[in-house]
Parts: sequence; structure tokens; C-alpha cells
Amino acid sequence: MKTLPKGFRAGAVAAGLKSNGNLDLTIIENSGPHFQAAAVFTSNQVVAAPVIWSREVMKGQQVRAVVLNSGGANACTGPQGFADTHHTAEKVAQLLEVSASEIVVCSTGLIGELLPMPKIVAGLEEISKKMSQESLLDAAAAIMTTDSVSKISVAQMNGAYCAGIAKGAGMLAPALATMLSVVMTDAILPAHVQEIFTRVTDRTFNRIDSDGCTSTNDTVLLMASGASGVILSDAECESMLTEVCTSLARQLIDDAEGSTKSVEIHVKGARTESDAVEVARACARNNLLKCAIFGGDPNWGRVLAAVGTAQALMDPLTIDVVLNGVHVAKNSAPFEDKNLVSFEGRVVTLEIDLHVGDQSATVVTNDLSHEYVHENSAYST
Repeated sequence: MKTLPKGFRAGAVAAGLKSNGNLDLTIIENSGPHFQAAAVFTSNQVVAAPVIWSREVMKGQQVRAVVLNSGGANACTGPQGFADTHHTAEKVAQLLEVSASEIVVCSTGLIGELLPMPKIVAGLEEISKKMSQESLLDAAAAIMTTDSVSKISVAQMNGAYCAGIAKGAGMLAPALATMLSVVMTDAILPAHVQEIFTRVTDRTFNRIDSDGCTSTNDTVLLMASGASGVILSDAECESMLTEVCTSLARQLIDDAEGSTKSVEIHVKGARTESDAVEVARACARNNLLKCAIFGGDPNWGRVLAAVGTAQALMDPLTIDVVLNGVHVAKNSAPFEDKNLVSFEGRVVTLEIDLHVGDQSATVVTNDLSHEYVHENSAYST
């Protein structure tokens, strides 16, 4: 059974923030003995009140608990929105008998509407009475918005245990992806864990790109209790966190709004890794290419057209394209019969060789379907 790591407990309730009556509010507490923390936030310049608050909390590099709600983003809500975030942190701190300066706050949902604070306060009081180490599944469910399934990943390293939850199904683009994620471990992590965690998120959550849209609320939080007594090296810490975050990131793409395909874009032969990422992302954000994949059309010309828009070193006459194992283009010209490409199955692989270097990168995206347009045309109605 998937549980929280040692030193953690959580609880969740349906506070009435969601119209469907599902779980929508959760508290995850780190009971120690250590309270190490690291976090990465959205790069969007328009940020929600909880992000502003939590960035300040993280300056102390110590977190006792995180409170997360779905059913409302508390973004673009003015001074009252920030006051509500502050009130939420103060309430959790009171219930757990800790300092509000060590409480991270995360919200997700519709932008531009104030949260119903009486419901949140009542919900927090209810949660505080029934927190346990067995509440991982409930915590994951409470942060879902348009997700069709909850996202959970666990890993072990030398006797230490790590568990992560995430939400996100649309607005998935760096940085990070529209997502809230909490990663918890009972290990004792290196003192410079923020540097390690930033590197991990850059190569996991920041390598998925569903629709090119960046959220106002993105937060990925790491908390470590040290309750196992296991001390991890830099390499062990990075390996464990990468395993959990890679799984969560992939689950986000596999549940992307309206998607029927998950598309792995592998770019090699680039001059630099950043060039490889740039090329892969240009393809991931190309609507014509994504529509072709949705329709099962092996139109590799759209791949080359997308590649050419990237700000990366390339020779436009020496690019190879392999689509689901079929070498459809060699030296930027037709090669194997594109009609041999099969689109059966969920996963589509797109391999691009630039032939100008030895660096590579992978970005994962999804197709663009009728359902995605429908779902996002009526999100607030």
C-alpha cells in the first residue's frame, strides 16, 4: 500500500470548494525530526497569492507543512487574495502548533475569484482531527482539477522512502507545467538540496509541454523529515528524486486534457543540450504537427517546418526524422515510405537527428484533439 514516508501525516476533506463534492482541501505535515525543504515555482510574471507567500516561506529553507486546495487558484485576487493566503497559513499553524512562516500554501483552479474562506477554515479544522500516515491517496485526490486520475509515485533508496503527488492536465508548459506537486522523503538530504532539486525539475517537469501555456500557480515542493535516519549522497538524492519526478511528469502528460496520444520527442546530434531542448519544444508546441498526430497523419514535413523555427544551430539540409520507427526523412528529404508508420497505441515516438553535435534531449507532449478545444472553451461555465 502506498503511504506517506516516515515523519509525515496528512488529511483531506471535501470542503465544498468543488461543485462535484469531491475532496478539495489537504494538509501534509512534516513532523521531523528534520524539516529540510526545497521548491521551484512558476516562471510566469503574473503569480498567484499563494506563490508570493510560499516564495517568502522558502527563504527559510524549512517547512513544517503544506496546505493545498483545488477549486480556486486565488490568482489575480488583489490584496484580499493575499490576506486569505496569510489567514490560511495562520490557521494551519495554529492547528499544528507551529509558525505560519513555515507553512507553504498552494491553490489551483479558476483564476480571478476569491476563495470561500469560511469553508476553508472549517475544512482545515476537520482535517486536523484525522491526519495519518495512510492519507497519501486522499491528499493526491484533493488537488485534482481537470485531472481524470490522481498522480502518485514512490521510490526507495538505501532504506529511505520517497513519495510524490502531483496534479495537472492542462496549461502544461515550462516552467513548470500547470501543476502542483509535493515530494516527500524520510531521508536526510544534502545541505544544498535546493540546487539538486532545481536540476531534477529542469530535466523532468520542465521537459513536458502539453499546450505551451504556463500557469500562475505552479509549485513543486520537496520536504524531507530525516525520520529514517538514512543519509543520502548527492548522487543518491538526485537519482531518487529523478525517479519520482520523472514518473509524475509522465503521468501528467498521459492525462493531458483531451489527449489521445503521448508523444516522445527525442532530439540528438545537437550542438548543445539547450539547442536539443529548443528543437524538441518547437515541435511540442506546433499545433499543425500535433493535429497531424491526432489524425494519424505521418506528415513529416510538419516536423521539419517546426524544427526550422527553433533558435538552435542546424544545417537545414542534413536533418533526419524517424517517426514510430520509420525513417521517413534523411538529409531533409523523403526516405522510407511514410505510409509504413503506424499510429496504433498511445505512445508516438519522434526522433530528430540534427547532425551538428553530440548533445541530446527529450521533451514529451501530446496530440491536439477536438476534446481539448471543447474542454477549454467552457472551463469557467
